[in-house]
Amino acid sequence: MANIHSKTLQDLEFPKVLQQVSARCNTVLGKEAALEIAPLNDAPQMAHSLGMTSEYLSSIVSENSIPNHGFDSINGELRLLKVENTTLELQGFKRIASICETVLAHQKFFKKFQEYYPLLHDFALELEPNKEIPELINGVIDRFGEVKDNASEDLLRIRRQMNQVRGKISQSFGAALSMYQSSDYLDEIRESVVENRRVLAVKAMYRKKVRGAVMGTSKTGSIVYIEPEAALKYSRELNNLEFDEKEEIQRILNRLTNQIRPFRALLSDYQEYLTQIDVTAAKAKYAQDINALLPKLNKERRLYLRDAFHPLLFLSNKRKGEKTFPQTIELHSENRIIVISGPNAGGKSITLKTIGLLQVMLQSGLLIPVHERSEVCFFDKILTDIGDNQSIENHLSTYSYRLKNMNQFLKRCNESTLFLIDEFGTGSDPELGGALAETFLEVFYERGSYGVITTHYANLKALANELPHATNANMLFDSKTLEPTFQLILGQAGSSFTFEVAQKNGIPYSLINRAKKKIERGKVRFDATIAKLQKERSKMAETGSKLKEEESKAREEAERLEKLNAKIKSKLENYQELYDHDQRMIQLGNKVNIAADKYFQNNKKRPLISELLRIVETENSKRKKKSAEEAKKERAKKAEVAQEVQKEVQVIREKKKVEKKKAIQKEKSKPRPVFKVGDRVRMLDGKAVGTIDSIEKGKAIVNYGMFTTNVSVDQLDLVEKSK
Repeated sequence: MANIHSKTLQDLEFPKVLQQVSARCNTVLGKEAALEIAPLNDAPQMAHSLGMTSEYLSSIVSENSIPNHGFDSINGELRLLKVENTTLELQGFKRIASICETVLAHQKFFKKFQEYYPLLHDFALELEPNKEIPELINGVIDRFGEVKDNASEDLLRIRRQMNQVRGKISQSFGAALSMYQSSDYLDEIRESVVENRRVLAVKAMYRKKVRGAVMGTSKTGSIVYIEPEAALKYSRELNNLEFDEKEEIQRILNRLTNQIRPFRALLSDYQEYLTQIDVTAAKAKYAQDINALLPKLNKERRLYLRDAFHPLLFLSNKRKGEKTFPQTIELHSENRIIVISGPNAGGKSITLKTIGLLQVMLQSGLLIPVHERSEVCFFDKILTDIGDNQSIENHLSTYSYRLKNMNQFLKRCNESTLFLIDEFGTGSDPELGGALAETFLEVFYERGSYGVITTHYANLKALANELPHATNANMLFDSKTLEPTFQLILGQAGSSFTFEVAQKNGIPYSLINRAKKKIERGKVRFDATIAKLQKERSKMAETGSKLKEEESKAREEAERLEKLNAKIKSKLENYQELYDHDQRMIQLGNKVNIAADKYFQNNKKRPLISELLRIVETENSKRKKKSAEEAKKERAKKAEVAQEVQKEVQVIREKKKVEKKKAIQKEKSKPRPVFKVGDRVRMLDGKAVGTIDSIEKGKAIVNYGMFTTNVSVDQLDLVEKSK
């Protein structure tokens, strides 16, 4: 993180990407962690993080869903566990049990699918599995979040007594209700509940006649709520038992908290694991939404972004239903610096931001929206100077700010640096600013840095043309319509189309001509030549890309055919070996059969035994003596070949069955003919042809000459109508 400044991340709008990732998290802690994602320190960390995200993405695509990782934060519970003699609340215990069960479900899943998700498996299995915590909690608290009756013997006894007392209260209340109801002392509602107790709804005029405790009155004062005297003593007893229950529950929860306290560090690790899984899942969902993938990672410091999209622009245009133009750019040891030129509004800045943002995303463990044949590498430092950086607070002009920024670049850049500078050298006198920018570019080049800059300065275009490991590039512009095509073309500088754009925007032609006369004639011709070359370059690039694509396809096809040829050759050898073995067995069987036939005729054992011994000795003379291990290997190989043949035969049979079923279904889907007596027909899955003798209730008697059969007309196919 120290090597990529927060200003760089702001310039590249990386926080906006993190907000979009955060929105895809399921948990509060996950959302917070997603906003804290930062570039990683080295290439192995980057590869590991990208690998985990890619594995999670493959689980979404293949629908082999990783178990749910949702959880409620236990930060409050972890803080309480840190303090001695504290007690957790019931819901806190349920949250802890849920986290433990979720982690155990993940560990079980990744053990089963280790081959598919090796990195996620290692991440999950780093944690010590613990079934004890959920067992302890579930032994005390039920699924509704209440303490179980059998959590302790005392609690079970207290609750049984409470049930008995409640029964007595209900019985005595029922008796009082019946008695006073018959005396007509009660209101129409008869009874109510006050302070969680059943009370009689007594008419105010009879309140002296009902014995018991007054618990309140109605708003109008016409009803007095009285708890009957008979139920009162049981209510007091119930109050005492409820107090005992509360104390016993507190004691049980104290004990449970103390049993869980030693696992505080493990629970913290569990929560951290699920938080990271939530962030990884959010990264994978984001990757799916922007069509991102994991490109090939290399150590040769080669950056090849093919069909790269700016993720923020891509999602924005996706919502609007507009097209986003991809870019292709390549940096490597023979082409370290690219100078992009061309008119404003042609897409230079967005190309620059796309490269920078994708590199930062990649180094933060986020997959990027590029073609699968792209290649990427790790840069120790990423330096940017993008946008208007005028600093009002520091009273610095844009140019002063940029010079300070350049000073930082010069101090920090080396061969493992990627620099991105928009409108390089602007803000001062064109000639002086251009000369200074040219000097800076030479220093970056000498240090072996990699970078992309955008500029209008002709001297920078010329320098890029002269330096062997630097290249000019331009954003393609349609010279007829003067509309940008948003295509980056490597290999030549771009025309700024200054006069053409001015003319399109209504500037009088006479003024443009005067302006042209004020500058060197060679400059205008140079600009016109560049514009012409751009057109030719675009045609050549299109042809080259087509040829490259075709060459790649041809190479892939050749490799596929080579593999197929080797496979067929291997199979043929196996079949030949199996055939030779079977032929030998048939010959051996024939010899034994002849000997058996002779024995059947003459019934003489001696010649039979002699003949059998001779056959066996003849066979053994052909065999080489082998060790038990070799013999075992040979038998295993033969069994394997036989099994393979059997499998292939089975596959062929299955194919034939499917084809037959399809044929029958096809026949069934055809419009059914109307059959008449005398029609020549055959069964749908048969070959024999017969004649219909009679038809009755959807059944037909078909005469095949030698025999007749009674079949449903649905199973018949028409061969020839009767004449």
